Amino acid sequence: MITSTDQVARWLTSSSPTPAAAHEAWQHDRPAMLRTGGPYDAVRMPLVLVHAAAESRAPDVVAGVLAEVLDGPVICHPCHWYYALVPPGTCETWRSAEAVVRGRGGWLGIPRPDRTEPTPVTPYWAVPVEQAGRLCSAAAVAELLRVGRARLEGVAP
Repeated sequence: MITSTDQVARWLTSSSPTPAAAHEAWQHDRPAMLRTGGPYDAVRMPLVLVHAAAESRAPDVVAGVLAEVLDGPVICHPCHWYYALVPPGTCETWRSAEAVVRGRGGWLGIPRPDRTEPTPVTPYWAVPVEQAGRLCSAAAVAELLRVGRARLEGVAP
């Protein structure tokens, strides 16, 4: 029987020429290096902007805000970045100076689909993939970053 986790794993690895390597990394509790630009692009969001937008650094509070505002999967690479998975092709139309999009030809460390507990150094899903193909809206990501920048600068969002 194929589980929802299996479907998500298959979708996440669908752009990889060697999905078995990703599964092996996940079996050893390491992130899998997977290509972006296939089933998804990824917006690399600075922690400081995400925390400012959420008005918190607490992982559970930030995850709640991200889930509500972005309504799609988000990876946290602690101490560095958040990555929102967005529709493929977003890198071609992205116009926000607040973040960079990894599209075709990019790579991203993807945690195994069930890694949702915050860790101090290992990537985890701040907002897990609920359904293969369900992604964050690029417009919602840009707005979240705009709000974070406004809060950092002391301007009402």
